[in-house]
Amino acid sequence: MPVEADNGVASRAAAARILDAVLHQGRSLKAELASQLPTLADPRDRALVEAAVLAALREHGRYADALNGWMTRPPGKRDGLLRALLYIGFAQLDVMKLPAHAAVAATVDAARRLKYAHQAGLVNAILRRALREPLPAKRADAAWPRWLAGRVRRDWPQQAEAIFAASAVPPPMWLRINRQKISRQAYAEKLHMAGIEHHPMDALADAVYLPQPLPVGTLPGFAEGEVSVQDGSAQRLLDALQPDANPRVLDACAAPGGKAAHLAERYPAARLLALDVDASRVRRMAETFARTGLAIETRTADATAPASWWDGEPFGVIIIDAPCSATGVVRRQPDILLHRREDDIPRLVALQAQLLDALWPLLAPGGVLLYATCSILSAENAGQIAAFLARTADARLLPLDARFGHDTGYGHQRLPGEDDMDGFFYARLEKFQP
Repeated sequence: MPVEADNGVASRAAAARILDAVLHQGRSLKAELASQLPTLADPRDRALVEAAVLAALREHGRYADALNGWMTRPPGKRDGLLRALLYIGFAQLDVMKLPAHAAVAATVDAARRLKYAHQAGLVNAILRRALREPLPAKRADAAWPRWLAGRVRRDWPQQAEAIFAASAVPPPMWLRINRQKISRQAYAEKLHMAGIEHHPMDALADAVYLPQPLPVGTLPGFAEGEVSVQDGSAQRLLDALQPDANPRVLDACAAPGGKAAHLAERYPAARLLALDVDASRVRRMAETFARTGLAIETRTADATAPASWWDGEPFGVIIIDAPCSATGVVRRQPDILLHRREDDIPRLVALQAQLLDALWPLLAPGGVLLYATCSILSAENAGQIAAFLARTADARLLPLDARFGHDTGYGHQRLPGEDDMDGFFYARLEKFQP
């Protein structure tokens, strides 16, 4: 059952538990938020917890430097929860700029609630020192593992520092208007009536941009399926499509379903199969389609093994939004930098290649395969497409324009923060008769 607000103590304690689980126990941020936030009755407390955890994750490198500089023996592995609470305290003062007295008092009381009563004085002293003295200077790549920062610098030497900086700030909220239910102009009027700051984006046909993210439950028309949350870079993918009047489309790695839903909203006559290997994600995807009123066939299946699910009828369009390092969406999911390991990259590259090779035979002659990732690493993107073209005689790369980002020679790359969008890669491939 949700607990009542208690001057912010419960929210600070919850934030510390979430941060400890993600930072020190390898847990998923999304899963921990889903578990802990419902225990707080007040939506303002839930918003504070999420903001504090995200800020602490983005700045945990700096906060570790502060503790190392200010303490002879900073909290170790056994006291990960105490360290997490101190980071939450720093985030409130450093990033969120909350009133100092209330933030410090609530965080000190949270130490007691978390069974660190004997350390409450220490928490108070450290946070008050943070009020008197500056925290260590920001380093844009402080949260990035050294090996991954090095890859980014090698792939994008001129843009690396901008990538790190853009990945360290909170993102805006992009909405996708369901044109089958409401026009963008009519929905913008609803936002205006609700007092929600927004900006329709002319460069994207179905997008509205909110500078300040909001809980989806506060968005007018969300429950009725008039609008969904989807970053502008993901919405851009459909601009690479010019399908026939009644195309057969495969979205091969479809969960959570945003691109399939967008395609069905824009091309309601499409015969669309949305596939994913994870049954629980397929169930959630089906719930999204039901909310938006879209009749999309969903199936739990392994896209790399089409013999187990394909009926033999070719697809005119195949979309592969491939599993990847997710290095383009770090600003939304800062725990990516904690969980990613160097040996993940060759495994992901091998899986991406397997998907391309397995699904290409399912594409009709003259059909188009859209390959996409939310990665910024060349090995998963331009390198992946170059290798595929080299081994696939009937594949050719079709041109895209500057709307899709930097031309790599083997597809286009949008980098994090460009036009306030996430990092995303696009490649459009056509099957022809050699």
